[in-house]
Amino acid sequence: MASDERVLIAGAGPVGLVAAANLVRRGVPVTVLEAGPDLSDESRASTFHPPTLDMLDRLGAAQPLIAQGLTAPAFQYRTKQHGILAQFDFGAIADATAHPYRVQCEQSKLTRILYEQLRDKPNFELEFDSQVEGVTESSSGVEIAIKRKGRAVSRSGRWLIGADGARSDVRRSLGIAFDGFTWPERFLVVSTPFDFRTVIPDLVAVSYVTDPVRWHFLLQIPGLCRVMFPVAADESDELALSRGFAQSLMATLVPGISNYEIAHVTLYKVHQRVAKTFQLGRAFLVGDAAHINNPLGGMGMNGGIHDAINLTSRLVEVWQGTTAGAELERYDKQRRLVTLEYIQKQTIQNKRNLESDGTEFRRSLRQIAADKRHTYEYLLRVAMIASLRRAQELG
Repeated sequence: MASDERVLIAGAGPVGLVAAANLVRRGVPVTVLEAGPDLSDESRASTFHPPTLDMLDRLGAAQPLIAQGLTAPAFQYRTKQHGILAQFDFGAIADATAHPYRVQCEQSKLTRILYEQLRDKPNFELEFDSQVEGVTESSSGVEIAIKRKGRAVSRSGRWLIGADGARSDVRRSLGIAFDGFTWPERFLVVSTPFDFRTVIPDLVAVSYVTDPVRWHFLLQIPGLCRVMFPVAADESDELALSRGFAQSLMATLVPGISNYEIAHVTLYKVHQRVAKTFQLGRAFLVGDAAHINNPLGGMGMNGGIHDAINLTSRLVEVWQGTTAGAELERYDKQRRLVTLEYIQKQTIQNKRNLESDGTEFRRSLRQIAADKRHTYEYLLRVAMIASLRRAQELG
C-alpha cells in the first residue's frame, strides 16, 4: 500500500486541531477528517489550565482565546453552612507557568481560532462529513475507509491520530478495549445569565460547593454561569431535563431567589475510562478517544491537549528523521501512565470531596492553605503541571 505523505487526524475538536496545528507549524502535512458537517458548536469543556495556555501560546492561539474568555486567577471551595472553606490563587505558581490563571471559555471558541489560523496553510486539509469506518495498516502507512454522504471513500497517510471523542470510531476499528466504569449518577449543567457574584459575597469565577446530599459547582464563563449538579440514579432523564426540576435545584443556591432565566440545560452520563493502549502500530489515540473522566477539575480536554502536544512533537522528530520511529512508543508509556496516576485519581477524588460531609476535606484544605510548600505542590497538581513533570520523568 502506497501511503500519502501526511498525517491523518480523525476529529476536528480542540484536541484534533491542536494536534494539526503543532504538526503544520513544523512543516508536516495534515488531513483532518471530521464526521460532522461543520465544526461543533457545543460548549462542553470550558476550562483551560495554565500549562495548556502555555502550549496554546506556542501555537499562537492563547491570546485570541484569552481575549474571548474570562480569566480566573483563583478558585474556591465552599459549603452552604460555612461559606468559604479555602481559596487558592494560581499566582503562587507563577514561577512554573507564563499563565498563572485559568481561562474560562467554551471549547468551540478554540476550535474556530485554530481553524482560522490553519485553513489557508498549504499543508492543511479539513474534510467534513468524513466518518471513519475502518483502519488498515501496512509497514509504511495506514489506510482509512471513510463514509462520506453515503459514499465509501478512502484516505491514506503515514500515521493516524484518533481524536474522535469518547465513542471513537478509530478506537473501535482498532479493537482497543476502553476499560473503566460509569458513575450511577449523571451530571446536569444549567446555564443562566444570572450573575451570582452580585448576591454571594466573595464569590470567584470557579467555586465548588460541597454537600453530601446535592453538591454543586459554579463556573462563570463570558455571559453565563454554568451550574453543575449530580442527578441520582432513581431520578429519570425526563425529570432531570424538565425546566421545573432545573428550577427546583437552582432555588437551593441562594435563599429567596428562584425562577432563574435558563439559557439551556444539559444532562450527561459520567465515565472514568482509559484505553488499553494509546498506540497500535501507526495509529494513536488522544483526548477522549484515549481517556474520559468526570469533569470536576477540568482535566479532560486539558489532558487531551497535553496528549496532542506530546505525540505530535515526537511525530515531527520522526518525520524529519532526527529521531528513530521507536521514539513514538514513549507517547503511550508517558501519557497513559500519567492519565492513570494523575487525571483519573484526581478527578475521582474531586468528586468524593464534593459529595462528602466536608469535615475531613475541610481539615485537609486548612492544612494545605496553612503551608506555602503544600499550597505550591497542591496547585501544581490542580493545574496539571505535576502530571506533565511526571511524564518527563518517565523518559
